[in-house]
Amino acid sequence: MQLLAFVLIYPFMWVISILPHRLFYGFSDIAFFFVYHVFGYRREVVQNNLNLVFPDKPKEEINRIEKEFYKHLCDTFLEMVKTMNLSKKAVAKKYRVVNPEVLLEIEKEKSIIILCAHYANWEWNVSINNYVNSKGYAVYQQVNNSYFDKFIRKTRARWNTTLITQGQTAKTVIQNFRNNVRATYGMVSDQSPQAHRAHYWTNFMGIKVPIFNGGEALARKTGLATVFLKVSKVKRGHYKAELIPIALNGKETEEHEITNTFLRLTEEQIREKPEYYLWTHKRWKHRDKKPAAFAKT
Repeated sequence: MQLLAFVLIYPFMWVISILPHRLFYGFSDIAFFFVYHVFGYRREVVQNNLNLVFPDKPKEEINRIEKEFYKHLCDTFLEMVKTMNLSKKAVAKKYRVVNPEVLLEIEKEKSIIILCAHYANWEWNVSINNYVNSKGYAVYQQVNNSYFDKFIRKTRARWNTTLITQGQTAKTVIQNFRNNVRATYGMVSDQSPQAHRAHYWTNFMGIKVPIFNGGEALARKTGLATVFLKVSKVKRGHYKAELIPIALNGKETEEHEITNTFLRLTEEQIREKPEYYLWTHKRWKHRDKKPAAFAKT
């Protein structure tokens, strides 16, 4: 069944990926109509998240953000499909990195952990590895369909990126560190961990929730540098990426310093243009489940 699904869906995706700009985003507009107006995909989740995070915003503004978010969500999904036929040169025009010298300078001395959020186009963030000389890795969620998973890993490899799962991350980083293999690791770090497995709780967008801090833990263990990737949507289909150093040596930071800096930079990004954040995720679902062990934090 997995092979059949791949054989049936792949040609459709390939055709979409080669459509010219106007037709490509025209198709996204059609997708928006069905996703937002007809099926109402996760609209209740989105509305609850927006009202929770922005309690002072009027209903009209919440509705505007919600609608613009769904338009962007459809664009993002189709831009992920477009990756199939997007060359290094083409992605560089659509996803412009304004200061790649930040990575080039740091990688002369050590490996780098790049922390980013589900903001703007996180799928094209892996193209950052086109600008570095070291080996590029990106942590991803493995696809259940093995054929699509293999295809995605092969596609990302064109951009100097090896995909690794969350379970493989610590082993890969530490092994490369011990073998003196210089590398760049991309991690989307704003997900919601399971409450009982969380090691850190703090405020995110004004609400106390469990926080992933695996990137910080690895940086503090190995002394790797950490950099925040700020992505802005310039216009439809075009993004600007800025690299903001957090810490040049993880071993020289205080506990939670890297994570807290990442969260504050992410919050600034969201408040500036909230419609480009991924509101369909239940990011704040554990807000009322804080264990007694964290009562004073």
